[in-house]
Amino acid sequence: MSPERTVATLDRRTILKASLLAGGGLALDALIPLSAEAWDAVEGKTTVPAELSAFVAIAADGTVTIASKNPEIGQGVKTSLPMMVADELDCDWSQVRIAQADVDQQRYGEQSAGGSTATPKNWLPMRQTGAAARAMLIQAAALQWRVAPGEVTTAKGRIFHAASGRSVGYGEVASAAARLAPPDLKTVPLKDPAQFTIIGKPLVGIDSARIVKGEPIFGVDTRLPGMLYAVYEVAPAHGGRLVKADTAAARRAPGVRHVVPIFGNGDPDTGLADGVAIVASNWWLANQARSKLAAVWDLSAAKGHSSTVYSAQADAAIAAGAGSDLRVDGDPAAQLASAARRIAARYDYPFIAHAPMEPQNCTARYRDGRLEIWAPSQTPQRGLETLHKALGIAPQTVTLHLTRAGGGFGRRLMNDYMVQVAAIAKAIPGVPIQLVWSREDDIRRDYFRPGGWHSFQAGIGANGELIAFSDHFVTFGDGKTPARAAGFNASMPPAGLIPHLRYSQSMLPTVVTTGALRAPGSNALCFASQSFLDEVALAAGTDLPHLMLRLLAEPREIAPHDNGVPFDTARARSVIEKVVQTSGWVQKPAQSGRARGFAFYFSHRGYFAEIVEASVAGGDVTVHKVWVAGDVGSQIVNPLGAENQVRGAVIDGLAQALTGQAIEFVDGVVQQSNFDDFRLARMPMTPEIEIAWVRSDKAPTGLGEPALPPVIPALTNAIFAASGTRIRSLPVRLKSA
Repeated sequence: MSPERTVATLDRRTILKASLLAGGGLALDALIPLSAEAWDAVEGKTTVPAELSAFVAIAADGTVTIASKNPEIGQGVKTSLPMMVADELDCDWSQVRIAQADVDQQRYGEQSAGGSTATPKNWLPMRQTGAAARAMLIQAAALQWRVAPGEVTTAKGRIFHAASGRSVGYGEVASAAARLAPPDLKTVPLKDPAQFTIIGKPLVGIDSARIVKGEPIFGVDTRLPGMLYAVYEVAPAHGGRLVKADTAAARRAPGVRHVVPIFGNGDPDTGLADGVAIVASNWWLANQARSKLAAVWDLSAAKGHSSTVYSAQADAAIAAGAGSDLRVDGDPAAQLASAARRIAARYDYPFIAHAPMEPQNCTARYRDGRLEIWAPSQTPQRGLETLHKALGIAPQTVTLHLTRAGGGFGRRLMNDYMVQVAAIAKAIPGVPIQLVWSREDDIRRDYFRPGGWHSFQAGIGANGELIAFSDHFVTFGDGKTPARAAGFNASMPPAGLIPHLRYSQSMLPTVVTTGALRAPGSNALCFASQSFLDEVALAAGTDLPHLMLRLLAEPREIAPHDNGVPFDTARARSVIEKVVQTSGWVQKPAQSGRARGFAFYFSHRGYFAEIVEASVAGGDVTVHKVWVAGDVGSQIVNPLGAENQVRGAVIDGLAQALTGQAIEFVDGVVQQSNFDDFRLARMPMTPEIEIAWVRSDKAPTGLGEPALPPVIPALTNAIFAASGTRIRSLPVRLKSA
């Protein structure tokens, strides 16, 4: 499936409705179905999505209000999606007001944030919505002037008739436009990209000034009259169950109003773990009262689920054989055996927590059989389904308000905090309840990026060509299905680029909850595969960018193993050539412990090649500069937002590798708890970042994920070039000189 086919397909089911605003003006609802092949935002699989909708309102004074339907988690969609509408509407950006939409599947269709899907899913629907409104305004003015609509033009929120010299503002004809029959969206003309006046312009995020001023716009800032505050104590080990709880002392603690034991269903998908809710007049008092709980937990399910045990089990799985085949091309075993040179290496990476700056939180009020929620969720509609599954609350009885999230990175794809606060609110009807997790809660109760182990082998021919490749991947799962976000991409290069290849997999059981982390799957697979390919390049007498260019020499699209988006070798070559050119790449022997490393990856429809320049002194690594070249299609919607996404991805990836980010378990208990032992990026470690774009003729794609994966192996390859130490295990740990 090519990226062009992921856009909306319009047919007779398309609905465009116009209505008159109170006081005069135009309100436009457009329900636009997407192709059934659209990319699923959460799991990276093709599904049949719901209809996508956009909402536009034009007041009599010319103010244009655009509803931003998707959750805003820092990726900039609250600005970029309305930009698409506004440009085709041909209004002035200063006229635009943006309103965060509540969750309403019938009106807005799919509302989610994840998988870098906002741009590819909305590129045509948002533009068509704006163009339809513009067509109605033009028609209204043409009728008023008794001229043909083709004689009428628009610019910056005004309508012009050049022949007569007349003009009118949008607001002046909006009410008349609202009485017209909406156009067929299949026939609405769209702008040529050369005519864009808003798309492609660097615009500051719509909420940026409010954030800088500290205004209360995040979920944790929600305040309601009479609201109480809750903490939720769960078992110290993953998979633990509540046996009994003595709550008397906690009930007597200062400020405590309610103590509510809650028994979940044991289903990690719903997130309603057994626990005890303490509800107080303020959060501090509720949190202090935790120490007075006397709870008895059954932790038997977590026995033996320790990091050291997992590592030993992975060693045993690799030693036992190749596991279950995921993909076999040609005869890799024979080619490896007969290769002029054969190399092998093991790579591994740890569990990682998401650690968004705003911990998990949610506010709910249950009264008269209805639930009202204020949630910073990436998948709010999935949250409604989870509420029904866990608590029997029907979706039609829930009003769900979206709040801005203080970071997501995939953590808020899961709605455990929503289900927990709903359970508490249902037990205390009529009272608004705000649940806020402590930082320790947030670190220890995550849906972690799962760890993994790779056993690689490569065969190199007499002429230095890579002729065979294998990877035995050890991950987590039930033996048949990998745990959430623990799967393997059987299309990962060099798959499809060499004739003999084998990918196989073994699974380890776990009680630990796992989930998608920014660039799910790719963030780990890229480190392992591109680091090992750097070893292959060295053994073949070349360097990694030139090895990749050799593998990608034939322009073609390679159909992916999992029926996703195909891999375009020409686009891959273009970004590699671009970053080699912008960085002046010449891989030289280490000089004074300073060198460069390269890596490339294709993920979430984006092609990115990156070069890291780093120095190694003793046990310390300093990253000086990162060069990035990316291809995300024909159009960058908001260049400022796009650069911010790339810079954030680079910093995020470097932090994962360098700051010691790793989650460790002892009998299911997480050993890390806060930012002192799970460190995030710090400002002094931020390098210079130079970004270059390669434009292709493909439809625009997203940017939240694809710039992250290559920076990690580019860094580890630079460390090897600078020091001779090959990093095969994350996080980076170097011995002091």
